Amino acid sequence: MFAGWGRFVYRFRWATLAASGVLLAISVALLMMGGTLTSGGPLTSNLQSAKAGNLITSELGAAKVTSNFDLIFRSDTLTVSDPQFQAAVIDALAPIQSDSRISKMVTPYNVPEARVAQALTSKDGHEALVSIELNSSGQKAWKDYDALRAEVKSSTLTVTGTGFVAINQAFNKTLESDLQRAEYVTPPVTLILLVLIFATIVAAGLPLGVGILTIVGGIGGTFFLNRFTDVSQYALNIVTLIGLGVSIDYSLFIVNRFRDELARGQSREGALATTMATAGRAITFSGLTVAVGLSAMLFFQGTFMASMGAAGAIVVAVAVLYALTFLPAMLAVIGPGVNRLRIPWFGRAASGGGFWAGLANWVMKRPIVVLIPTVAFLVIAATPFLQLRLANGNVDMLPTHIEARQGYDRLLADFPGQDQTTFNIVVNYPDGSPLTANRIAEQYTLERRIAAIPGVLRTSSIYDVDPKLGLFEYTQLYTGDPNNLPQPVRQLISSSVGKHVVLIQASTNAEISSNAARDIVKSIRADRGVTDGKVLVGGATAIDIDVIQFIYDQVPLAVGTVVLVTYVLLFLLTGSVVLPLKAVVLNFLSIGASFGALVFIFQQGHFANLLGFTPQSLDPSIPVILFSIVFGLSMDYEVLLVSRMHEEYVRLGDNTAAVASGLEKTGRLITGAAAVMFTVFMAFGLAEVVIIKAIGIGLAIAVAIDATIVRSLVVPAVMRLLGDVNWWAPKPLRWLYERIGIGDLGVEPEPMLRRPVVVDVPERAEEVAVGAR
Repeated sequence: MFAGWGRFVYRFRWATLAASGVLLAISVALLMMGGTLTSGGPLTSNLQSAKAGNLITSELGAAKVTSNFDLIFRSDTLTVSDPQFQAAVIDALAPIQSDSRISKMVTPYNVPEARVAQALTSKDGHEALVSIELNSSGQKAWKDYDALRAEVKSSTLTVTGTGFVAINQAFNKTLESDLQRAEYVTPPVTLILLVLIFATIVAAGLPLGVGILTIVGGIGGTFFLNRFTDVSQYALNIVTLIGLGVSIDYSLFIVNRFRDELARGQSREGALATTMATAGRAITFSGLTVAVGLSAMLFFQGTFMASMGAAGAIVVAVAVLYALTFLPAMLAVIGPGVNRLRIPWFGRAASGGGFWAGLANWVMKRPIVVLIPTVAFLVIAATPFLQLRLANGNVDMLPTHIEARQGYDRLLADFPGQDQTTFNIVVNYPDGSPLTANRIAEQYTLERRIAAIPGVLRTSSIYDVDPKLGLFEYTQLYTGDPNNLPQPVRQLISSSVGKHVVLIQASTNAEISSNAARDIVKSIRADRGVTDGKVLVGGATAIDIDVIQFIYDQVPLAVGTVVLVTYVLLFLLTGSVVLPLKAVVLNFLSIGASFGALVFIFQQGHFANLLGFTPQSLDPSIPVILFSIVFGLSMDYEVLLVSRMHEEYVRLGDNTAAVASGLEKTGRLITGAAAVMFTVFMAFGLAEVVIIKAIGIGLAIAVAIDATIVRSLVVPAVMRLLGDVNWWAPKPLRWLYERIGIGDLGVEPEPMLRRPVVVDVPERAEEVAVGAR
């Protein structure tokens, strides 16, 4: 099938190139049209915290204000109460005081209540907080903030901008600069590596060209996806990260195999047919396994990861498409010219001998000696993962030199109450009014129980109007004629009581994602005192708990599905039921080691100063994203290595010889491909946003471990020990595999009278008559 495709592309090479040109034109058009990417994803609506937030919005009209920003004015010598400080603040705000883009501005000098003014003054009295609400939202709010912030200046006070709009804009700008930095660094370094691998400029340029086409196609496909669903701004980083890596990876194997076949004396058509039947088949299965790995993120609907998984699958599909169409068509046109512009200082590695031949023979001699220490190392490297702590990412993911991050840190540290965590407790009665005598009693006693929970500073609700009032008085007050209520009580009811709900708020000094704050939420949720309604807890800590639990709940199904589908794909590739199982087990070893490194670096803080980040709990999305990508990429190398071993097994008929020959012939290429991948990922490791930095460095470590320790040592050692069992399948499955017909490699077994191949084994150097079984 794949050989036939290679001959088809050769015969219609110009038409294939024209079709590729049309695809490129469509991709560019979609890219130019662009789209509106989101800074996150909608919180899945079945989470308790989401339900609480939705009830607050629908019943109380308390929609979250998202278009606001803060300005912090500071003087080391003057205090907020000094007339000079006040005059300086008023002068600095004068240019925007009457700006139509502002709906509300609150300063310590224009609020009537002294307690509010005190909350807008820092603890040391040297800083004033100004809160500004905008009429605009989204990206328009970002532009308005930029324009307004530029107009606020002071020669007396330092001014720092922060708040929701400023922080979100900072994330967007930093992500854009991270992406640009990776795009600037990756191509030249990748080209150098490809030149080292191929030793010719033409051969090195082809994979890089396919990589650029893939990124354009992937980004265009992502913007097309954005027309039907929300897509996270992180998706573009994933498209570039994965697209460049896998496209160059696949192209490298195609170009190398084509050159090998030409060197064996095949015609262009024959070389292309064999290349597609072997390397083309391998990268098709590899692309499928990578896409299956990325599809794990699709199980997390309601989060930004779902769009990242879809975007990743799109770019992998584009990479495989170009590798099976544009690239072979170009090779058909160029032919032997692929070896032109040779670099004189570098010679192409011989097909036999050298480092990889020596390593292959060494592993074949001592499989147990190789296996025990390498597996022990991987297990030890994975142990930090046992200390994994998850928490939703916050402003700490921004670098400390960003103004919005600096302002946020000062806001928490310097202003009273800003470092407190608030819990929104919604008591919901779907069948009627919440203000009946029995229900009032339930709410009153619930609030008192919440106030008694260790760590809770205070509670507030309609039952805190006057400390002198008790349950009897509140029941009389709220079951009577509402027209008789005092005006302040009416205002409190309008913001705290809906048609079916009552809102109770509690606060603590514990940090949002701390264990202490989580324990308070769990204690409130464990309360069973309300029997006539349902208690829902919202707020940042509740969201933190719910998102983490949601991810934990989805992991078994996501991982199980990915493993099962991957197992089937590997069976279709090899015709074996043993090799897929071996691949999955070794994949988890590789993933575990990379997860351990991630915790060691980003959670425990090793190399934090060197890499420039604030140590913190890992965002729940990071392990999911890392697993999805690493599982797919590990299978990528597994497919490329084992498919060549399978090819050699069909040709040679001996497991030990096939494993040694497969490692010898692919080791250099896999290492080169891994070096390219490592470069691409480390370019993203230079990112300033922690989530991108963690993914980049985590992937770089995973690729380094997988291509060196796992694929070069562990895989061949295990396959040497398993012997012919590697290729075993029950007769019904073997019949099915042969019936499907995609196992044809276009490779014939060697004649029995061929020259013996010498393969070293532990006991002695055996001469294995190739093909003699």
